[in-house]
Amino acid sequence: MKKFLIFLSFFLIQMSTSHSQTQDTSTFANLLAPKQNGKLRASINLGNPILANKDSKTGSPIGVSIDLARALAKELKLELELVVFESAGKSVQAVQDDQADIGFFAIDPLRGEGILFTDPYVLIEGSYLVRENSPIKNNDEVDQRNINIAVGKGSAYDLFLTREIKQATLLRASTSPTVVDLFMEKNLDVAAGVKQQLEADMKRFDHLRLLPGRFMVIEQAMGIPKNRGELAQQYLREFVKRMKQSGMVSQSLQDNRIEGASLAP
Repeated sequence: MKKFLIFLSFFLIQMSTSHSQTQDTSTFANLLAPKQNGKLRASINLGNPILANKDSKTGSPIGVSIDLARALAKELKLELELVVFESAGKSVQAVQDDQADIGFFAIDPLRGEGILFTDPYVLIEGSYLVRENSPIKNNDEVDQRNINIAVGKGSAYDLFLTREIKQATLLRASTSPTVVDLFMEKNLDVAAGVKQQLEADMKRFDHLRLLPGRFMVIEQAMGIPKNRGELAQQYLREFVKRMKQSGMVSQSLQDNRIEGASLAP
């Protein structure tokens, strides 16, 4: 009889815990994706190849941000809807305007005015690219009068350099992947961007080099519209933490053959 009562108590606790977890999942699904008919809308930026790209065979978006979005939708028992953009600025705007429920962005104070962020899950380097014959040798030589820098409009490094650059002039390409095209077309002095994107562009053009080191570390995080509230933000923070600790983020970077990005601590 005693064994039966112990078993019954254990069974009731398990049932209570399972019911509580189901309620929590439903609660957070409603917080993150209110009135979306069972869908979680994820804003995807194809302008950053570290986070997302197109599958060469299917044309479908692939990458760590898509893997995280799928994992979150599965956990919340929601259908995933990808809202795809070619630039960071448009992807951010979609979340700020409540046209998407979640997004994957670099943390920035300006974006924080309309978006609640998690802690970062990936760290990326921002680098400068110049021509081989450029007199500029180091990052601290870039901010000079008569120096023109190509940047991707609305990107994390655009926002950063807009605050930090005092003497040089910023010229904005429509998207991050077209920064080096603008740099070459307009015969500019410097191109700024994600290191891996610049390295890929160096294969398209001759006589270019990266300046040593980095001018910034880009902290990639998940974000939600500010009106979702702090409870939804805390849930998403815990989700990102679990995805890092479980090895899911590292595995996704490996599966998508991403080099140069490191797992955020």
